Amino acid sequence: MTEQGEFQAAPIKPTMSYDTLEKIDIRVGTIEKVEDVEKSDKLVRLIVNFGDHRRNILVGMKKERDHPAEIEGLQALFVVNLEPRKMMGEISEGEMFDIGYADKVVPVLAVPERPVPNGTRAG
Repeated sequence: MTEQGEFQAAPIKPTMSYDTLEKIDIRVGTIEKVEDVEKSDKLVRLIVNFGDHRRNILVGMKKERDHPAEIEGLQALFVVNLEPRKMMGEISEGEMFDIGYADKVVPVLAVPERPVPNGTRAG
């Protein structure tokens, strides 16, 4: 992954309408548990509490963190209206919104600056 001093920002993606942005449902959830996905060298399962329900969300963070369980108890942002996706024989019910992965920077969580109720929408 890139060192911060060598970073060059990617070009801005094409313009989209506010109507398109309104279709993306990003919510705060608390990561209650991080579990290993057997036979995967990359994936872990997050059990995320969104207030009125919990979801399993698979994320590829085994190679990015020595101890993925260190994020248990943290709130983070998740895209919750994606189609469920099957990976390594398991279903992922959303996507964690992280910062850095697309730019080959060691990813960090996108987190609220202070605790908010689980299920709170971003945007």
